[in-house]
Amino acid sequence: MKVVIIGSGLGGLLAGAKLSREGYSIEIFERLPFTGGRFTNLPYKGFKLSTGALHMIPHGSRGPLAQMLREVGANVHIIDSDPMAVIKKDNGEIISFHDFRNELSLTKQVKLGTILTYSLKFRPNGDISFRDWILKYFDDDFLLKLADSFCGWSLSLTAKDVPACEMLEIINNMYLYKGSGVPAGGCSAVTDALCEIIKSGGGKIHTSCCVDRIIVIDGIAKGVMVKGNHIDADIVISDIGHPGTCSLYDCNDKEYLNKINDLKPSKGIKICLSSNEPLIGHSGVFFTPFTSRVNGINEVTNADPSLAPPGKHLIMSHQAMISDDTRAEIDLGLRDISRLFPDKKYEVLLIQSYSDGWPVNRASSGSDTGNITPIKNLYVVGDGAKGHGGIEVEGVAIGVGNLIKEMSTGIC
Repeated sequence: MKVVIIGSGLGGLLAGAKLSREGYSIEIFERLPFTGGRFTNLPYKGFKLSTGALHMIPHGSRGPLAQMLREVGANVHIIDSDPMAVIKKDNGEIISFHDFRNELSLTKQVKLGTILTYSLKFRPNGDISFRDWILKYFDDDFLLKLADSFCGWSLSLTAKDVPACEMLEIINNMYLYKGSGVPAGGCSAVTDALCEIIKSGGGKIHTSCCVDRIIVIDGIAKGVMVKGNHIDADIVISDIGHPGTCSLYDCNDKEYLNKINDLKPSKGIKICLSSNEPLIGHSGVFFTPFTSRVNGINEVTNADPSLAPPGKHLIMSHQAMISDDTRAEIDLGLRDISRLFPDKKYEVLLIQSYSDGWPVNRASSGSDTGNITPIKNLYVVGDGAKGHGGIEVEGVAIGVGNLIKEMSTGIC
């Protein structure tokens, strides 16, 4: 069977590699001149920066993305971080992420342990936010700040913008899979390996090639139009989100349209730094709950020195965008960094912002609508169709896994 994939981001390439291994004929069309989308490398002044995501796999070598990479035979080495993460307190003390409970009163520690042990019983119903859920059970300032830091780093959202039910799924997965990790060679090591798998299976990948239209006949996807050419397909998979996919055909399903029109992409800012000395000293996540904007920082060269020129370190901070004033948000992030490392020397390499047509996620976590569209044999993958409980690329992998199940059993 022939599968056409629109977009060569991580979701499109994972789906292509997985289906190629199962005997499908794959053809991918990518509008950009390179593959990988927001999960590949950007060469800059001898550094290997990332086009979108940090050089980080949230659950390391044990998580959903790593599992799927092994399933398709991708030659990717994930270097697990030790420690997984640390937290910088307001007084400057740095503690292990898992020791955050020690900052709570004994009563709150017991309550937290009970809730985590019996998480299904305490699983929130409805649309209560993670922030409101914390206030309901704890009303603790440290927990609220840590929640904002974690959500900002991992989802580019504040705790009030994430449904509590989604966040608790994420926390369960965090303890299940452990983590985090850095792919040796950076993001492009992952997406390049997936491209090789697709090509070795006879698949084709076209860059600088935009899909103009999805061909739909009697409610069934039959292929795509590219530069005036009709490309037949038995299945069409889109890696450009539900709204972008919907714009390529005439959709008359009002319920679906209302649902996808309510989707809000998540927005963020990444600041890339260069230093001659380590600013953090490990490759785990450096959470910063007491800053104004910066949520978390990674120093990836502690795992893979080749991501920077010899003798240099690459440090990458990430922050959720709170306002629509990008310049002001960047200034606040830079101010945070100077306060976090007052006695360190570093250079700002590049500042990247992610919003609108190039967002962190096309659908903010917890608002994903799944892989299904109103059109038979037309599916969506990627950061607009993440699986529940998945942080960023882990969610992309879970979503692709859901798609494979849907295609094989008809139950997503």
